[in-house]
Amino acid sequence: MALFSCNNKVETARAVEAARKATIDSVNAINTAKQKAIDSMKHVQKEDLAVAPEPVTDTKKKKKWSHTAKGAVVGAGAGAITGAIVNKDRVKGAVIGTLIGAGAGAATGAIVDHKEKKKKKTAQ
Repeated sequence: MALFSCNNKVETARAVEAARKATIDSVNAINTAKQKAIDSMKHVQKEDLAVAPEPVTDTKKKKKWSHTAKGAVVGAGAGAITGAIVNKDRVKGAVIGTLIGAGAGAATGAIVDHKEKKKKKTAQ
């Protein structure tokens, strides 16, 4: 019986050693697979950075009003109010004031636009 139990310890030790080796091999295989995945991702990322396309945007930039257009609108509003107040015939005064104000505002805005265009040209 002593022989049998001694033999049992040797078999147990061999089984433990085999299980330990199998576990280590399994962990190494998993680590190798993980490393391959990481290397692959780094390679793809490097390619993406090397040839990164510009992002596509669907939003269109709103076109800003020129100073000429803003001046015409503000001038027309101010002229209409002033013309209606000054003239006895309020409707006629508002119409005349609108035309004169829009013209004056547009002219002033055009001068500002011209100065800004000239400024941008000299800055470049």
